[in-house]
Formats: sequence, C-alpha cells, structure tokens
Amino acid sequence: MVETLTPSPSIWRLNPRRSIPTLFTSYKTLFALLWIVVFTSIFVWNRNFVDGFLIFRRPVTARSLPRFRPVAFNLTDFGAVGDGVTVNTLAFEKAVFMISKLGKSGGGQLNVPAGKWLTGPFNLTSHMTLFLDEDAVILGVDDETYWPLMPPLPSYGYGREHPGPRYGSLIHGQNLRDVVITGNNGTIDGQGQRWWKRYRQKLLNNTRGPLVQIMYSSDIVISNITLRNPPFWTLHPYDCKNVTIRNMTILAPLFEAPNTDGIDPDSCEDMLIEDSYISVGDDAIAIKSGWDQYGIAYGRPSKNILIRNLVVRSMVSAGISIGSEMSGGVSNVTVENVLVWNSRRAVRIKTAAGRGAYIRDIKYKNITFENVRVGIIIKTDYNEHPDAGFDPKAFPEIRDISYTSIHGEGVRVPVRIHGSADIPVRNVTFRDMSVGITYKKKHIFQCAYVSGRVIGSIFPKPCENLDLYDEQGTLVKKSVSENASDIDYDI
Repeated sequence: MVETLTPSPSIWRLNPRRSIPTLFTSYKTLFALLWIVVFTSIFVWNRNFVDGFLIFRRPVTARSLPRFRPVAFNLTDFGAVGDGVTVNTLAFEKAVFMISKLGKSGGGQLNVPAGKWLTGPFNLTSHMTLFLDEDAVILGVDDETYWPLMPPLPSYGYGREHPGPRYGSLIHGQNLRDVVITGNNGTIDGQGQRWWKRYRQKLLNNTRGPLVQIMYSSDIVISNITLRNPPFWTLHPYDCKNVTIRNMTILAPLFEAPNTDGIDPDSCEDMLIEDSYISVGDDAIAIKSGWDQYGIAYGRPSKNILIRNLVVRSMVSAGISIGSEMSGGVSNVTVENVLVWNSRRAVRIKTAAGRGAYIRDIKYKNITFENVRVGIIIKTDYNEHPDAGFDPKAFPEIRDISYTSIHGEGVRVPVRIHGSADIPVRNVTFRDMSVGITYKKKHIFQCAYVSGRVIGSIFPKPCENLDLYDEQGTLVKKSVSENASDIDYDI
C-alpha cells in the first residue's frame, strides 16, 4: 500500500558555550567542525523551509502519485513485475479483489507505476480508480488462448465477426458504479498486430475483443491516458449511463488495422467525450445501439451525447459516425468544435433497411475539414446484417439533422446525402458553410430523397432538394423536388 512517511526530527544539539573554546584547540577539531557545518548545510538545504522561507527543492527521483481514494495500492504490492515479459494477470486480479472489499469505505486505487506490465484480460470493480503513471504501459497478451470467451452482446445476437461467442476485452467491467481509469498519460496497449494478421488470414474462429469494455454500468470517468493497438474496437462503453471521456489519446495504424474504432458509445445515455486526439484504422467515434432485429428487441437507445473539442483522423472510414448498428435508436447528439484531417470521410450517418428505429435531433457545430475525400455523408444502404432473420421492411427514420459553421479546405465532395424512397432524410438544415473543394465537376453537393433548408449563403452551391432561406428566415426559393437524385459515387 502507498504510505506517507514523516521524517523524524533532528536529535542533534550544540552548546556554544561548551564547544567553541575547545573546538579550535586542534586542527582535527577544526576539520570536524567544518564537516559538521557542511553536513548541516546540506541537511537544511534538503528541507522545504528555513526559518519559514521556501528555498529551492532538489530534484526528486520518483513521482508522488495522487491519491483519489481513501486507500491506495501499488501493483507491485501484489507481486507484479514490469519487465514486459512476466504475465501479471494474477497480480491485477488480486489487487481488484482487495479493492472490491473497500466499497463501503469509499473504494480503493490501484497505481500502476512505470514499467511494462504484461497481462491477460482482467475485470474492474465498483468504487475503483485505476491510475497509470507517466511511463506505465499495460500490455495485453497477444495470444488468444489467454482471452476468455463471452456470450454475444444481447443487442447484436451475434459475435460481430463470427456466430457464437466473442473474446472478452483486455480491461473489462460489468454492473459497476463509480469507476475511474486515469493517469499521468500512461498507456494501455492491446498489442493488436497479431490479432489483425490472424483476422486477415481468417485464422480466428471468434470475434475479436475490445481493448476496454465497460457494460451495464454508471458513473464512469476515463481520462488522461493513451489507448493504442486494440485487437478490435478500442473503447466500448455498452449500455452505460453518465460516462465522461476526456483528455485521451487513442492510436492505431491508419491501414491494415481492421475495425480499430476509437470510441464506440453503444446504447449509452448521458455521455461526454471531449478534449482528445484520435487517429485509428476505422471510425474515430461511432455511436451505436444494436444490430437489426436484436437491437430492436433490446431497445436501448444512445441519447444525450456531447462530443466536443477533438482532433480526429481516419483514412479507412470516418471521423465521427452514427451507426450503422443503430437499431435501438440514436437521438440528441451534439458534435462541436471538431477538426477532421487527412481522412477518407469526416462526419457520417450510416444505416439500412432492417435496422428500424431512428436517428434524430443530431447537431453538428463548428466542424472543420482538412484534406478529406467526403465531408458530410448520410448513407441509407449500408447493407450488412447479422443473419437472415432481419426484417427488410424495418426502415429507420432519419430526421432533424443540422449542420452549422462547417468550414474547411481540400475536400473532394463536401456533402453526399443519399436517402431513398423507403428511408428519406427529413428536415436537414445547413447554415454558415464554406468548404474549399479540390474537384471541379458539377456533382459536389449531392442529394437524393432529402428535404430541408439552407439558411443564408453557403459554399459550394447546395443541391436543389433543399429550400433556400435568407439570414432573416424568409423563404427565397422552394426546392424543386425532395426526391431528385444527384449522387455520383465516382468522385
């Protein structure tokens, strides 16, 4: 356990009347006096105060870790070895078990000091803080035989890549309350390279697991750490409430790291994601709520989500996505102050027949695109299904989507909204948009089966499916047709 040690008081006493006359009687005595003076000076210099005045501290060799719980432990207290070779799963499990007994007194904190701490998957407990020091790295064992199998998620009914069970996550928690994962920017590394290779070679019989997955839980804070190289999705809050994710760095290779989403809020409510950098091999953020008939039956929406102050990058997929698995519904989402750079797509909504439910009340504000292929996308034919049991007539509703203060440069197609006769996109609003384009052909603002409005002047010229209003809200021009199709997937 981390303890605070109090220095014992000095026991030295000098009597000037007795010592001064005799100290100068010999060379040896004078030399001894000089050593006492030097030693005392060093001793005083190492103290924080002299006669009430603060003086310079000497550099310390070890960081004092903050304590957020009444009781704090070090991982080494449980026999862990941070050499990157020793498997420390048992040490993590012992520490979590010890903390699980402290819930009534405020919980406990597990400090992971500097080092490379190799481990298989382990579970968290309620009223726990996992704290990673600056040079601490939790490394996931890359041998799948260490990873337990779990049932499919109930709102998916299917292990996202294979029928049957799925691998668990490296750090996992279920039915928890009051959990914090934080640190001095320590790292959790899933060592996903072997997983990605075996997936591409079709050598895995079960769906890969996320790096961090918290399920059926509330009051979760994840902050000030780096997550990298997950086997599958990186951070997956599932059916959780009151989740805060901030000051994160999430990294995976931009190519040949399949399905390495950054953050996947899934059937979550009351969530904040802010002040982070995400560069990964799939969607940086993808809001989900279940897959086809399984998600419809489970019926847990994702709602009340605020995403702000991010820099994101995705060369394979999109910066911020909603869907495609959204069969429990998605509503009341705000995405603001986001830069998407050097990416294939910027902000995207994706769904399909069979999903059911709705995507509504979505607001994008102050979004900047820099060198992206397609800026804004709504796609309604993302036809990927768990099995043949989905209802092809379960059409999702998409409505009340607004885009305000959208700017950027180096964009090939600023807008592509592809509704359909069965899944029209209703009440879309554009206001204050100026996006520099790199492709000079006609079809750069593309629409099909879309209704809505443009307020004020925007660049590039909007499609004719949208009504035009001036800045005062007066109708200037009525749309020609909501159903006109102007989609060109060749650009």
